[in-house]
Amino acid sequence: MPLYECVLIARSDVTPQQVEGLADQMAAVIGEGGGSVGKKEYWGLRNLAYRIKKNRKGHYLLMNIDAPPPALTEMERQLRLNEDILRFLTVRVEALEEGQSAIMTRGGREERGERSGRFGDRGPRPPRGDRPDRGDRPDRGDRGDRPARETTGD
Repeated sequence: MPLYECVLIARSDVTPQQVEGLADQMAAVIGEGGGSVGKKEYWGLRNLAYRIKKNRKGHYLLMNIDAPPPALTEMERQLRLNEDILRFLTVRVEALEEGQSAIMTRGGREERGERSGRFGDRGPRPPRGDRPDRGDRPDRGDRGDRPARETTGD
């Protein structure tokens, strides 16, 4: 049977237990269709990149699915009908990941040493050296491709 990963985003006003219940319902739909759900991983309440149906946050959930295509089609139909689901994405994969996903294994920004702040922690700036001031820039002034301006001394 084909292997799939499905990530769904539920509304922020449902509880994590209700999200788990939704995952159990979808696993039951897959089971009725002759497939199985290998892993259900709750990623928590996270900020959305943009507002979806007036929601700024959503509960994310990952499911690893081993099912025939008709069972997956039925699950997606159920997800489309459910008002608590904001978005879902199902992708066919060659092999299912064992253990935790990359979202769960990565730590906070401080732990990874990733850039922080608007421009990041780039360290001290190198010296400017012989950089001219803005008024003395050689690229300012006439480029030679325009006729000279005539000025009147009124």
